[in-house]
Amino acid sequence: MPGSSPYGGHQPGHYGQGPSSGNIPPGVDPEAYTWFQTVDADRSGNITFKELKQALVNTNWSAFNDETCVMMINMFDKTGTGRMDVFGFSALWRFIQQWKSMFQQYDRDQSGCINHNELYQALSQMGYNLSPQFVQMVMSRYAQRSANPTLQLDRFIQVCIQLQSMTEAFREKDTSRSGTARLSYEDFLTMTTTRLI
Repeated sequence: MPGSSPYGGHQPGHYGQGPSSGNIPPGVDPEAYTWFQTVDADRSGNITFKELKQALVNTNWSAFNDETCVMMINMFDKTGTGRMDVFGFSALWRFIQQWKSMFQQYDRDQSGCINHNELYQALSQMGYNLSPQFVQMVMSRYAQRSANPTLQLDRFIQVCIQLQSMTEAFREKDTSRSGTARLSYEDFLTMTTTRLI
């Protein structure tokens, strides 16, 4: 999808000749491969946190926040080195495209941001039975500080992934699927600590 990539900065090919399709490793998205070549400014074969942060942008061209970039490095760094190879980057590219599509679906006014009501609708349609008060608390924690707080794409992804991760942790303890679970304080700490991305 030309022009719809979440990566900002220079367009692919500005650092020299574009890659030929014969060089693309199997299973790697061709557009992601091209962006990887652009983002990997030092030609190390890996994307660092700094390179990733320079590459990821919201719809208003602001950089993704540090927390979301760290979360993505942690999710797609299969080597544990704090870097991402072309395979991890390709998976990240597909991941962001899916979240961007969902974000645009819920951004009903096409503002490039999601407000409280849009987030509440999004989470409800994703199957989360949460109170408006809880969604307001999420907005106060993650939204830009303003009279009308909103979430950009980076924070929307961060909220959804953290909510998904915590829900999975809760379901492990809620064996009866009743919506309640009994756990000790240390169980709670273990559950949250191991799920923090």
